[in-house]
Amino acid sequence: MTTAVDTLAGALTDWLPRQRWYAAKDRTPQAVRLERVTPLLHGDPALLHALVSVDGEQYQLLLGKRPSLPDDLADAAILDTPHGVVYAATHDRELMSRLLERLHGTSDGPVFETEPGARVALDLPARVLPVEQSNTSLILGDRYILKLFRRVLPGPHPDIELHRALHAVGAHHVARMLGALTTEVDGVPAALGILQEFLPDAQDGWTLATTDRAAFAGEAAELGRSVATVHSALARAFQPRNIAVDDLSDTADRLHLRFAALADGIPELAPHERALREAFDRVRAARGPFTLQRVHGDLHLGQVLRANGRWTLIDFEGEPGQPLAERNALRHPLQDVATMLRSFDYAAHHGGAADTAWAQRMRDAFCDGYAEVLDDPRGQPALLHALELDKAVYEVAYERAHRPDWVSIPLGAITRILGAAS
Repeated sequence: MTTAVDTLAGALTDWLPRQRWYAAKDRTPQAVRLERVTPLLHGDPALLHALVSVDGEQYQLLLGKRPSLPDDLADAAILDTPHGVVYAATHDRELMSRLLERLHGTSDGPVFETEPGARVALDLPARVLPVEQSNTSLILGDRYILKLFRRVLPGPHPDIELHRALHAVGAHHVARMLGALTTEVDGVPAALGILQEFLPDAQDGWTLATTDRAAFAGEAAELGRSVATVHSALARAFQPRNIAVDDLSDTADRLHLRFAALADGIPELAPHERALREAFDRVRAARGPFTLQRVHGDLHLGQVLRANGRWTLIDFEGEPGQPLAERNALRHPLQDVATMLRSFDYAAHHGGAADTAWAQRMRDAFCDGYAEVLDDPRGQPALLHALELDKAVYEVAYERAHRPDWVSIPLGAITRILGAAS
């Protein structure tokens, strides 16, 4: 006999691949199972928190239920039943404005706790941020931003761990963390969300760089100084876990493994494989000591905000598709530099023909600013090239899955960087 749970799981099989934050949009889910459903609000409308297993991966859903949906929620519908419509509740301002209050101080299921010393209003008006990526963010009263992690991964979450550590050492250039939403999965703590101060007048770096390239030229150096300052704070915050190594053979090995995993089944990368692997191997010849530390892990122009006269780095969770152990691993700080340089290349392609001269000026300005605080990234060209190539290979795989028309951007970068590195 088909149960209501089975019916909802069947509806999610069709609904999940259409969500921007769903990781495996290129394939139809084979096994969708509701693992845990926690009623948060009863009545009309009702609110449920659900943990859903999809082909072995766990996702967090907030589900609403109403007898019928108003027009502004029509696109959020998941399943129409004789007892009401089940829908994505993150679009429901009424329900989301009550979310923190409902979860604060609970003992079972999802729990919201404030950071020590933080005073948080729990009943502010809520609206979902229209730009969804791997997570969903809610703006609460234009005072806070609540980021809901969609994939649920048991273990220390870098976005929470790094923000706490950075504030403990008095770091600037990061938004203040005010609380965390957590649960347990098989007895292991798992992060569900992070509450931070909201910067209402902020503009992200991508918007600034693509709307007024000339004006952004003056911002790139300051951005470089800000990133280096955060790297310095991360080194202080995690000093006991920082390690010094004399060579980067482990880094080269990791780059080879990532290439093997990412390039499998991507014919566009095959002509470049030999040159890419040679570039990764050149990292082995670099001599240190090098310090490996916690880094941002997925830094690009969309992860930096310009507000109140300075740059603020956000979203310290690393590449969402990677396992937590990989995202929490120690890295060379130039990994963040390399990914930001790749972001300048993407911005240079925005709106038509690539402005490669602008991209080069931004690269130089960013590195100049970085070098005012820490070592000049251009002092390690083999490592910087290898890390940029690693990011470009990741981008090829990502664009093939999500934006096939954009694959030429990272492929062009691979050709260009390999030419400069040879």
